Amino acid sequence: MAKVRSLSEEDLQFLRAELAAGRTPTVWFTPNAVGMTAGRSAKVTAFTAPEEGDFIQVRPTGSRDVLSFSPAEMTLTKPPRKKPATSAASAVSGSGTSAASPSPGGPAADPVGSRRAQPADDPGGRPASVRRTSGGGASAVVGAEQPARRGGARKSRPAEVTVTLSSTAEGEWTVDVVAGKKRTVRAVPVPASAVAKAAKELHPDVSEAIEAVLEAARAQQRARIEQLQAELDAAQRALSELSG
Repeated sequence: MAKVRSLSEEDLQFLRAELAAGRTPTVWFTPNAVGMTAGRSAKVTAFTAPEEGDFIQVRPTGSRDVLSFSPAEMTLTKPPRKKPATSAASAVSGSGTSAASPSPGGPAADPVGSRRAQPADDPGGRPASVRRTSGGGASAVVGAEQPARRGGARKSRPAEVTVTLSSTAEGEWTVDVVAGKKRTVRAVPVPASAVAKAAKELHPDVSEAIEAVLEAARAQQRARIEQLQAELDAAQRALSELSG
């Protein structure tokens, strides 16, 4: 299989020009795309800033969701169309069975022939049964006495779902959801208050780890408030001196 060429800088410039012209260019997912089938198409809707990591927003074909991907996960090269599988139809000619005319003074010929005899067992060890035909003969039906399989069709198992919470040093949280092999949610912002509330319902070890991250973010914000307050006090003093 030929290697799929990911989006280059020239390709990105082309996509930006298409969006600027009011068009929605088409791209295709490469095998590097997480949670997407290679070769599936998508429409480019926007570029996010800064242009690092997953900064290309696309809407996959057949989906209403807008997801973000990196240049390595997409290509402008349209994959070749898969040819439908063809099956050769073999012609089957019917053959009739005619009864032989009886010889003078002798018994009538057997229209079924040797099939009237008891059929042999199947090589796999299954006994063969005998089925009467409308002409009075018998034909072998191998494995006819084998019991039917129980249980019916096997039910498909539901896809496993993986939920990932991520945080920044500033206390911003996002969530990713992967159902089976498909990423259905990518980097959706989540309020820190919601994370803190959910952490209390989880295992104590998980709650403790999340609470430590939240507390570090709180401490950073308190330090920032103190710094801004000091700058505000200094500005007020300077203004008072200028006004005096």
